Order: sequence, then C-alpha cells, then structure tokens
Amino acid sequence: MKQHWILAFCSWLLAMGLHAEIARSENYPYRSDYLWLTVPNHADWLYKTGERAKVEVTLCRYGVPQDVEVKYEIGPDMMPATEQGRVMLKGGRATIDMGTMRKPGFLDLRLTATVEGKRYDHHVKVGFQPEQLKPYTKNPADFDSFWKRNLDEARKTPIHVESKRVEAYCTDGTDMYLLKIKTDSHHYVYGYLSKPKATGKHPVVLCPPGAGIKTIKEPMRNLYYAQNGFIRLEMEIHGLNPEMTAEQFKEITTAFDYENGYLTNGLDDKDNYYMKHVYVACVRALDYLCSLPEWDGRNVFVQGGSQGGALSLITAGLDPRVTACVANHPALADMAGYLDNRAGGYPHFNRLKGMLTPQKVETMAYYDVVNFARRITCPVYLTWGYNDNVCPPTTSFIVWNVITAPKESLVTPVNEHWTSSDTNYGQMEWLKKHTK
Repeated sequence: MKQHWILAFCSWLLAMGLHAEIARSENYPYRSDYLWLTVPNHADWLYKTGERAKVEVTLCRYGVPQDVEVKYEIGPDMMPATEQGRVMLKGGRATIDMGTMRKPGFLDLRLTATVEGKRYDHHVKVGFQPEQLKPYTKNPADFDSFWKRNLDEARKTPIHVESKRVEAYCTDGTDMYLLKIKTDSHHYVYGYLSKPKATGKHPVVLCPPGAGIKTIKEPMRNLYYAQNGFIRLEMEIHGLNPEMTAEQFKEITTAFDYENGYLTNGLDDKDNYYMKHVYVACVRALDYLCSLPEWDGRNVFVQGGSQGGALSLITAGLDPRVTACVANHPALADMAGYLDNRAGGYPHFNRLKGMLTPQKVETMAYYDVVNFARRITCPVYLTWGYNDNVCPPTTSFIVWNVITAPKESLVTPVNEHWTSSDTNYGQMEWLKKHTK
C-alpha cells in the first residue's frame, strides 16, 4: 500500500512538473487572453528559392480577432532583421509579404503588438529549399583516429559501477537504480537505470541529457520505457549526484562560471575540451549497458533531445553497436555556421566574444554533430520544428541532409524548443518497431 501511495504521489508531482514545463515552453503564453495565429500560404511552410512567402497574421483576444497595429521584422534564421514595417489588422487580419531567399535557408517573421500598454510577441519561420542546405563545418582528416585513440585510452580503465536500488522509484513491474559509473581514469557520471522486473532479455536504451549544469530530477518521467520492456539509462554528464542537497549543488555549479560555461571550457585545444570526456562517457555507458546479463545481445538504442539529441547522434556515429537512434532538435550542430553568414547551432558561439577564432573553430569540427551524423549507419528518427530559436531549423536540416543511413523524420513546423508527450511516446513506439 505504501509503495502505491508513493507512486501516486510521484505521479501527481510529475504531472504538476510537466504542466509547469509545458507552460514555460509552449509557443503561446500559457492561459493568456491573447493568441497569435500565423498561417503561411504554403501548407508545409516551405518554398522554392526565389518564390515569395506570404503569411496571414491574426491576433485574437478571448478568441476574437482584434484590430490592432502590428510591428514586424523579417530576417534570416537567427540573424539581424533585413526589413521592418508596420501593418494594421483589419477585421483582425492582415497578410505580410515576407519576400524570398535566393539561396537555401529560413526567413523569420518577428511580430510585436502593444495592447493597453502590454507587449505581445510572436514569430514564424518559413523555409526555402532547406533540403539543399550544406554544413559549413569541415570533416577533419584525422577525425576517426582522434576518437579511436580517446576511446581506447578510456577503456584502459575498467568500467566500475556503484549501484543503489531506489525503492521510492520502484513499481510492481519495474525496478530503479541510481548508478555512479566510472567512465575513464578521471571522470564519473551518474544515471538512473530502469528495468522491467519480468525475467528475460531486453533491449537497452541510453538517454543523454539536455544542456545545463543539472542533475536528473524526474527519473520516473519516462518510466514507460521499462514498462514496455526496455532497460533504460538516463544519465547526466557532470558527475553530479542527483541526491545531493541544494546547498551542495549550488557550491559545485558555481565552479562552472555560468550555466553552460562548460561548453566553452578548453575549446582552444581538441585534446583538452570539456566535451571530450562527455562523448567518451556516452560510449562507456553503452559498454556498461551491453555488459548487463539482461541485455538481449542485439538491440542498442540511443534517444534524447537538444544536447541529448546531439549526444545520441554522436554516440550512434561513434559506436557501431548502436542499432537505432532517436533525436529531437539536436544541439551542437554546424556550430561555426555563423561564419557562413547564416544560423549556426547551439550554443551559438557567435554571441560570445572571441569564440569563433580559427583555433576554436578547428576544435569544434571534432565535436560537431554533423561529422558524427556523416558516420551513422543505423536507422535514425529525427524530429524538429521550424520556430525553434534554441536549435534552429537551419542546423537541424543540415544534420538531416548529411545522414546517409536509413532515416525518418517528424517535422513539426509550429514547434519551438519542445516536443509533445505524444511525440515522445511515439518515439518509444518507433524503437519497439526497430527491435530485432
């Protein structure tokens, strides 16, 4: 009875957490009186280069179209505006001609209305033959030998795992363990391992984390993987124990300078860049998963979103054991693309002084998703949205375009940097279909 009460309480907390997360990440302000509607004149939001894109714009209050003035800017994806203007909504509607692009890419229509002293913003991006986008990032000649050398070095240190069963997260059909995994001679990562209680052999799934200095806060959020017969490891990358106190967490994270400061740490030297041990840790986590007696010996999956999507693609490119890969709006993709006068990938190094030097750009090439995506041989399921300003559609398309392995996509134009619960569950179902 106690176990069921704990599970019910955790489920309630999870629902509240998801409710708050959706409120923060949906395209439209949560429970706002005002709602933007933007409808491009091509249903798929895609155009040929040279073709003009037009967007019907509506601003509703309580669902009723409003006659208000709208200021707008038009500019390439993630780049400064090249055109500005104003339009008066009549009958609550107006059509804005976005113009066109002469080469492949995305245009962004950025909208602002001020009503009774309060500002309301929205935007919509449309693409021009994005299937022709190519990466700026070069493929280093010694890329494969560089990563083989680093993985071989890490594997000189035997995998060592400290495991603790977490009763509060166990259910009638699943077990949950908190792991501390030694991934090389200097580094550890933590992870929550969920397993079906049912006897037999199971596929394994590695889920790397999104960006940030953080621990794993919701280990039961994706429990449906274990409930559907998967062994799933949700990991962090900084060696931060999720059971530490808030005070301990604050003391440790201040050493990282700022939330995503680790992504600039050591970028001058490919051998000393912070993310080197992170990429290695993902492969070493697979070493552990593939050592489990409950593994079915065939199916090795990776799945994640944003930085986690990047790390999933990277792991699939590094490790031939991976049999299928799922990634949402991948970060770390064509990061130096800003040097081609267009959008580059998260973490948008163009925003930080001195980050796009030749030396750092050379290092980026060894860590850029596009160079791992080129090497993937397993099936890939990639999801992204056009309105994303974190991992822009320009770079997601570039990743998609360089993948030569069997691939499927779910493109959700209106999405910013989020995926729905249905999309996430559907990705698990996709992995089930790819279980051998």
